[in-house]
Amino acid sequence: MISRLSGGFVCMRVSTGRVPQSDSRMFTVVVAGFGLGVQRQGERRLTVPFSQLQGTMQTIARHGGRISAVLGPDADPAASAAEPVAASAPAPSSSSTTPSKPAAVSHADVPVNLYKPKDPFVGTVTENYSLLADGAIGRVNHITFDLSGGDPQLHYVEGQSIGIIPDGEDAKGKPHKLRLYSIASTRHGDDMAGNTVSLCVRQLQYEKDGETINGVCSTFLCDIEAGAKVKITGPVGKEMLLPEDEDANVIMLATGTGIAPMRTYLRRMFEPAEREKNGWQFKGKAWLFMGAPTTANLLYDDDFNRYEREFPDNFRYTKAISREQQNANGGRMYIQDRVSENAEEIFSWIENPKTHVYMCGLRGMEPGIDEAMTAAAAAKGLDWAELRPALKKAERWHVETY
Repeated sequence: MISRLSGGFVCMRVSTGRVPQSDSRMFTVVVAGFGLGVQRQGERRLTVPFSQLQGTMQTIARHGGRISAVLGPDADPAASAAEPVAASAPAPSSSSTTPSKPAAVSHADVPVNLYKPKDPFVGTVTENYSLLADGAIGRVNHITFDLSGGDPQLHYVEGQSIGIIPDGEDAKGKPHKLRLYSIASTRHGDDMAGNTVSLCVRQLQYEKDGETINGVCSTFLCDIEAGAKVKITGPVGKEMLLPEDEDANVIMLATGTGIAPMRTYLRRMFEPAEREKNGWQFKGKAWLFMGAPTTANLLYDDDFNRYEREFPDNFRYTKAISREQQNANGGRMYIQDRVSENAEEIFSWIENPKTHVYMCGLRGMEPGIDEAMTAAAAAKGLDWAELRPALKKAERWHVETY
């Protein structure tokens, strides 16, 4: 059941019409240059049912694999053609991870730099309130800006950031430079009107020579009152975009205000008004790992608990509360400890080519996550140092830390 075309490509005559789901014929795809490390160097044989054959060949083609043969159910299994063909592989087994690249957001459709620092949009603050419960550490506010009246209209998508230029001048008498903040609202805004943007801002404070220093822009935003005007730039960023696939799986790792983009994803997935307006019905699985020092510092916690109650088959919410919980060694519970506890299941998700991983928060969270993932990968015979860049290349590993 193999025929050859000029130019070294194999063509198998397979009907693309509707196939009964009872069709149990099995086909073997012989492929080289597909997978990771040793897998990519050698020849592999992927046996798939007829119903998955076309999709398998497409995936292999997208990721540079070379198909030398497609063997039908009546073919000699030892047979193999010498010419390469484009194709695609099924989801990997539990013993290997092939970072396939599923359909992603079209970057061409993502707005970027509609407003720049030399000519910013001037928005109006509509609300500014604390996100913290009594007894929390620090100061974190949810701040919303009206974007009406822009030409062009300042619009954005989930996973992007905007720049804020605080009022006033620096010590040299020059205007303050902009600071970037991850957007915490969906493209429709918290009120679903499509003309607002919200931020989740923690006031930066640190000690210097015995004096408490307040961050310029974060303090400006946490102190700002409704009705005030604010200079806004952007939007920027394409690293943290959600896939368009309704069946995608999404793992989210967040600490502190790194929850901002995760809130946008989860609202898009599970808020009834969002689902109705988007015409996008999330059917995959989402798993949020959230790190905070105390329960009072968990941001948007009520919403996430509600999503877990209302969508138990689609959403999991795992918390790491460092000053209240202990890890297996009796130390403080950090987000990397939760990753280690759930490593086997996390990797079973990653083995599915429709799974994306998002990380956002302080840069200091990265080494701990890397260490946990390295150990988890090694337990499955995989090299995380090799797998992580492969996942990133496949646009399935997304990181935004600061």
